[in-house]
Amino acid sequence: MTRDATAALASPALAPWAVDPARSRGRRHAEAATPGRNEHQRDRDRVVHCTAFRRLMYKTQVFINHEGDLFRTRLTHSLEVAQLSRSMARMLRLNEDLVEAIALAHDLGHTPFGHAGQDALHACTAALGGFEHNLQSLRVVDELEQRYPAFDGLNLSFETREGILKHCSPRRAASLEALEPGGVARRFVDGTQPSLEAQLVNLADAMAYNAHDVDDGLRSGLLDMTQLAEVTALGRVQQQVLAEYPGLASRGRRLPSEMLRRLLSTQVRGLVDCTDQAVRAAAPRSVGELRLLPPLAALPPTLATEFSELKRFLFAALYRHPQVIQTTAAARQVVSELFDAYCAAPGEMPAEHADGADPKRAVADYIAGMTDRFALREYHRLTGRIPFPAALPPALWSAARSAPV
Repeated sequence: MTRDATAALASPALAPWAVDPARSRGRRHAEAATPGRNEHQRDRDRVVHCTAFRRLMYKTQVFINHEGDLFRTRLTHSLEVAQLSRSMARMLRLNEDLVEAIALAHDLGHTPFGHAGQDALHACTAALGGFEHNLQSLRVVDELEQRYPAFDGLNLSFETREGILKHCSPRRAASLEALEPGGVARRFVDGTQPSLEAQLVNLADAMAYNAHDVDDGLRSGLLDMTQLAEVTALGRVQQQVLAEYPGLASRGRRLPSEMLRRLLSTQVRGLVDCTDQAVRAAAPRSVGELRLLPPLAALPPTLATEFSELKRFLFAALYRHPQVIQTTAAARQVVSELFDAYCAAPGEMPAEHADGADPKRAVADYIAGMTDRFALREYHRLTGRIPFPAALPPALWSAARSAPV
């Protein structure tokens, strides 16, 4: 490869409003720099090697783990968000390592069984202020991972932690701000914005799950191509693909795959162009100035309208499909009964969880860290019941304790 060709593949110079890893606001616990890696590369590497990241392999996106080998999980979703985020960050001259670290970490706090598990834990912990997976993801990287001798958590940089905390109620923000003045919750108190890298990952997250939920909905048989044709964005790309490849509808999964590829490509180009125009018009001279502006990462109005229509379609046709509702109801029951069982008998949890200062929060932490299949095994062990008979082969339904999560 020639020198010119090598240079063309190198990361572009960071824009003035991008987060410079050399100027990171640092970590909660001071650490010496590592030769050969910047601060956000270190964050990414720590996330990839942590226990919570590996558990995402067996955590539900929409379809519970036993329902099929090819459906997305929280792990594959996180990888897709990272890919989209990094591609767009490069086009916008943003910090690619930072967006990758945020994307890979953003779902570390998700419960088993997807949003059904989160809803159940939220109800169980209402007296404690409830449960929210963004806050739990921050809790995972700040406290719950146990890998280093000098501190709890992963000790990630401020910028990565800020990006993980996408949502936060005013009450929770005030509590976090009291514990960490000027920290990751400050923007929810004073109305400022996170980095453009964090804004970008937030949108990439929604883009990824819209597209792959369509794909998984088709694979499951709960959605069909006739329904998709009635959604503006999907109908348009379907017409484009069939005009170019008239016989593609009869060739297996090639048609939906090409449709979703074009859908994402259109959204990526639209988001990059719209964001680039907004940033250049505002002309912030630094990350600090950018934080004082309204959110700048956005889809253009036409695509944003289509994006909202697609979300509404998925909610009505997929997430509220009777088969999905039946499954999520059973999943909520599993999580709720596990919570009650562990609260009544903390000794059923491993000692490091049972000895927490706040028993109910310790139970919530333990359950949130479970994979789908571990939660089902524990539910069977504690209750003798099997909520999803097809979830595991009979030989794996054992009353014996599995390895602690």
